[in-house]
Amino acid sequence: MPHRTIRARRLALASAGVMSLTLLATACGGSGGGSSAAPKDFKYLSVTENTTTRTALTTLSTSTCKAENEALPLKVETIPQAQLDQKLQLLAGQDALPPMFAAGNAPALTKQLAKGNKVADIELELKRLGVLDQLEPAAVSTIKALYGGKLMALPYEYNIEGIFYNKKLFQENGIAVPGTWDALLTAADKLNAKGIQPFSASGAQGWPLTRLISGYLYRSLGPDALDKVDAGTAELTDPEYVKAAQEVAALGKKGYFGKGVGSIDYDTAMNQFLTGKSGMFYMGSWALANIADPKQNKVGAENVGFMPFPAVKGGKGSIDQYPSNIGLAVTLGSKSFDDKTGAWVGCIAKNFGSTALKNHGTITGFKVNTPVKDTSEVAGTVRRTISGSKQNVLWFEALFSTKATTISNTSAPGLVNGSISPQKFMETVQDALGSQ
Repeated sequence: MPHRTIRARRLALASAGVMSLTLLATACGGSGGGSSAAPKDFKYLSVTENTTTRTALTTLSTSTCKAENEALPLKVETIPQAQLDQKLQLLAGQDALPPMFAAGNAPALTKQLAKGNKVADIELELKRLGVLDQLEPAAVSTIKALYGGKLMALPYEYNIEGIFYNKKLFQENGIAVPGTWDALLTAADKLNAKGIQPFSASGAQGWPLTRLISGYLYRSLGPDALDKVDAGTAELTDPEYVKAAQEVAALGKKGYFGKGVGSIDYDTAMNQFLTGKSGMFYMGSWALANIADPKQNKVGAENVGFMPFPAVKGGKGSIDQYPSNIGLAVTLGSKSFDDKTGAWVGCIAKNFGSTALKNHGTITGFKVNTPVKDTSEVAGTVRRTISGSKQNVLWFEALFSTKATTISNTSAPGLVNGSISPQKFMETVQDALGSQ
């Protein structure tokens, strides 16, 4: 499922889930209770909205992992994502979490489950199974960044973010792939001078604009820029943070996002890029599915390139540090983790990456051990980028409260249309962070 869909639902639900954590902690207890009976099946509690993971697991159960499935049959149960947190809290209180389940809509819930000994020590178990190396280092880095330094989930989905660009438009206008922010501005100037909208972005969603702010922050201040804000050792109103908002606001002032960006939704922004109306599109690798669809992509997949967010002169960040996410996380229950469950997990670690890529065109955080032909050159570029990336960063609102996230996203259009100053934008979001 595209991260935008999961993220929208997750943010709407995070507050309700966190409000129940005190009750959940009481139900979980400090030691996790006694031992549970061995599971009769390899039950996976998923969300109704996400079909890819369970479909790929079903494929494995009848092919590469057939022996594991015969020993412990795969059983998939689904629930609407809106009901997930409540369901997990209920099952945790009954000491009845399944062997594998979609984690809560916010990392806080999974962390609390782990404190109650309800979540398996995934890193330890993968080491015991000899398959920890089957996870891409970048995916492990992302998971640990989300879960307080611990590997609390499996990367059934893995997305990195960067700038997709129209190779044909770049070539026709003599534009080299920009490696610096200044070069990016020059490229935008050239496109704009030719009557081509430099960037597509969804102001209606907001986050495609704030991703540009965090991109600049990570390149100028380093990969811990927003960790410092979360820790309270820096604030968004500090001059070096406001500078990032100023740079993005300047793009809007020059008209580089086109007219009415505040009312442009995600699909419209995608369409602008895939029909050649814009030269660049900051987005996550989930967009590869749209790029591979000839009904949507009128410029041709062969004319789409992918580049990292450019470097900022004198900055502390590196262009090989990509913003990333794992979609809706999936974790493992501690009470039902036995040898048969372990065999299933080991088989998944070795084979899920190849199966998901071959059958669904989905890039995961598992290594691809069986050669699979990429759907396009840009898909191959993204996959090689993931494999070669050692350290990843999060996105602007990743560590924000639900309130601050909402304010950030709804205020972003004002930042680029000039109705909100960069200083005011950062003050508004910082105030929301301070009131959580």
